[in-house]
Amino acid sequence: MARIELDLAHAYRPHPQTEADYALLPLKMAFEDGGAYALLGPSGCGKTTMLNIMSGLLVPSQGRVRFDGKDVTADTPQQRNIAQVFQFPVIYDTMTVAENLGFPLRNRKVAPEQIKKRVGEIAEMLEMSGQLNQRASGLSADEKQKISLGRGLVRPDVSAVLFDEPLTVIDPHLKWQLRRKLKQIHRELKLTLIYVTHDQVEALTFAQQVVVMTRGRAVQMGPAADLFERPSHTFVGHFIGSPGMNFLPGKVDGSGVHLCGVNVGLPLTGAQLPTGDITLGIRPEYVAVVSPNTPGALPMTVSQIRDVGTHLIISATISGHAFKVRLQTTAVSFAVGEQVWLQVIGDKTCFYQNEEIVQ
Repeated sequence: MARIELDLAHAYRPHPQTEADYALLPLKMAFEDGGAYALLGPSGCGKTTMLNIMSGLLVPSQGRVRFDGKDVTADTPQQRNIAQVFQFPVIYDTMTVAENLGFPLRNRKVAPEQIKKRVGEIAEMLEMSGQLNQRASGLSADEKQKISLGRGLVRPDVSAVLFDEPLTVIDPHLKWQLRRKLKQIHRELKLTLIYVTHDQVEALTFAQQVVVMTRGRAVQMGPAADLFERPSHTFVGHFIGSPGMNFLPGKVDGSGVHLCGVNVGLPLTGAQLPTGDITLGIRPEYVAVVSPNTPGALPMTVSQIRDVGTHLIISATISGHAFKVRLQTTAVSFAVGEQVWLQVIGDKTCFYQNEEIVQ
């Protein structure tokens, strides 16, 4: 395994002039030896570009890649000793499951008894021990992708195992099982795993550290709790959570925070906020229904009440801005079209300027 350091940027077109010309804007980050990481973001945000730069399939147009302090920018994936699992299964149909799993080891002239032992361990982890002698051509797409995962994990000496949305073609129920299995495999094998996905559930359940990306920029790296409780960028607040974080524009002056024409006071005693334009952010889970004119609350008009079984999702509006509340109780004292006062200032409230959190 290796500690991977990136200090680079990448553009697919020559002579980039603006941010829009970059697939990856300048970034500097490190992936620690033995860690489990996820690169999370929408399509086109740059996460696969970053993964391919780490693997050696792509050379960055600017900057350097280092493994354990050694510059490997110009090295091939083989020289970097990287294993990569792609979105679609890459296996040999004419081989058995065992032969497919052991192929990377045979290529490296590992002794047959060691191959058999290692293949047995990986097959047991993937619950494929009973299929080792079966030809891959007769397997389902789900089972073939499990073999791809196993081939990525079978080499114990790799610098890192890189996954590029490997569960896209997998049945939803099996996805849940494989996410748990990958987490277990990481604990047992102590491999450095880096996992690309656009699915926040996959990222947050698998990884110890999640890198959230948007428009070629890595906007936050941290554990799931930090991404949820203190998004450092408005995109993280919007992208993480279901529903995502509520945002309301406002202004700050000497008398307090003004939101939608209402002075809601100051967030906390002694809190210092910069004057000028500001954006308030609060999770639907942390909004409370309160009495009229409660300090830190705003009057909103209820537009929808959805019962999703375990809780209610209340949609409301104020000055044309949509707002959502998640209530655990299924009993509410208001109806669609009524005004309700919602507490938006509290210890879970975040404030942003220029999309970045105000510390």
